[in-house]
Amino acid sequence: MSQRWTVPGSQRTLPASTRVLGDADPNAETIVTLIVRSKHPQTPPPGAMSREAFTREYGADEADLKKVDDFARAHGLSVVECSAGRRSVVLRGSVSQMSTAFGVHLKRCETGGVTFRGREGSLSVPAELEGIVEAVLGLDDRPQASPRVRIAAQPQTSFTPVQVASLYDFPAGVTGTGQCIAILELGGGFTQADYDTYLSSLGVKSQSVAIVPVDGGRNASGEDSDADVEVMMDAEIAGAVAPGASLVIYFAPNTDQGFVDAVTTAVHDSTHKPSVISISWGAPEPNWTQQARSALNNAIAAAASVGVTVCVASGDGGSSDGLSDGQSHADFPCSSPYALGCGGTTLTATGSRISAENAWSDSGGGVSAYFPLPQWQAKAGVPAPPAGSSGGRGVPDVSADADPDSGYRLRVDGSEMVAAGTSAAAPLWAALVALMNQQLGHNLGFVNASLYAVPGYPNSPGPLHDIISGSNGAYKAGPGWDPCTGLGSPDGGRLSQALGAKA
Repeated sequence: MSQRWTVPGSQRTLPASTRVLGDADPNAETIVTLIVRSKHPQTPPPGAMSREAFTREYGADEADLKKVDDFARAHGLSVVECSAGRRSVVLRGSVSQMSTAFGVHLKRCETGGVTFRGREGSLSVPAELEGIVEAVLGLDDRPQASPRVRIAAQPQTSFTPVQVASLYDFPAGVTGTGQCIAILELGGGFTQADYDTYLSSLGVKSQSVAIVPVDGGRNASGEDSDADVEVMMDAEIAGAVAPGASLVIYFAPNTDQGFVDAVTTAVHDSTHKPSVISISWGAPEPNWTQQARSALNNAIAAAASVGVTVCVASGDGGSSDGLSDGQSHADFPCSSPYALGCGGTTLTATGSRISAENAWSDSGGGVSAYFPLPQWQAKAGVPAPPAGSSGGRGVPDVSADADPDSGYRLRVDGSEMVAAGTSAAAPLWAALVALMNQQLGHNLGFVNASLYAVPGYPNSPGPLHDIISGSNGAYKAGPGWDPCTGLGSPDGGRLSQALGAKA
């Protein structure tokens, strides 16, 4: 038997509530994604290189891709797709073939009423692929993430996205023309008719939204009402605030494979060329394998290197991120140091002005246990990371209205409703970035370092509204950066000026 090499960080366990129903059907067709190492050993620096230049300098080496192709053929697997820029090879084969190829025993599992194909332990590949394969995603297809959306039952007040943008003084005279906002979805569906009707009710011109399927993902409107709310909220907020920008929704399965492939597809999309990506799905950091966490972080780093801003919701489970172990947890991919983490506030307005703004009690935020403190965040006063961890990255970076009690009026599946969550903050910030990109005449791209360098507290008024009251559980809002609301909510006009001065 040939020697095998264990893929680092590929170990998985099954949730304690899992029932193993038996072995996975050996004849069932399976598609997996292999993430291949970069030809360059260093993480690409944030910047604005072209997608073509990124592929040349930081894509996968053709010799490595050839070795993966040889491996696939030797195990009877077919190559569905191979991308040097995305550093990915998609393989198709039966469960039996995949089990032999990757040294794994796949099982039929059920937890919480959801049936999935699961595995335990680590994955391995032939020794010839040692160091070449960084991740093998898709063998285990359990649901990976949840939408960060809250539907309001009896909202105390509500706003349209246009009203929220006005309260935050978003730049005037620009609509996002020339920009493309990518929206990533792991479920739900989009309805163009609802979108057109909604924007028309706001006096905003609608345009056709492009749909891109990833890994067999599809626009499945009507099958999951909560996910439909997520999809329509993302699109309606972004489309209402930046109606001149083109919108593209990437639908992928809710698996670690689907999540990673959706991001890499959007980042390297040479047809639509997104300048901003909005992500409203996530999961507590411990719920990810190390290989999947690294692969998704590297995909977001690639976005930063080609001048794409990635706005990510910080979670709706407070400082615990919805876990019941009594500890504080950051949400991922919000905790990626290459993401602009978007937290939540409760917004109160009197007329056309903000009269109060507090940290939303369920806003995700805290300190990463896996990603170290970035240099640009060194003076922000981020609390110590969890004991014994190698983390330190604080989240969120910024915030915006996310409380369903001060939520957004929407149209979903033919009905009017109010919803929010940090899922609303992410597309709102994505739309703001698109407006600022147009106004400044260039893509802001990786904006975190510049945001932390602009004059803020105790300067007043600054380009961000410093949120100094409220709590998300373990953390309290206060002057300056905090683990509830980050640097604060936007004063769009001043922020565009400040970032333009630093460009």
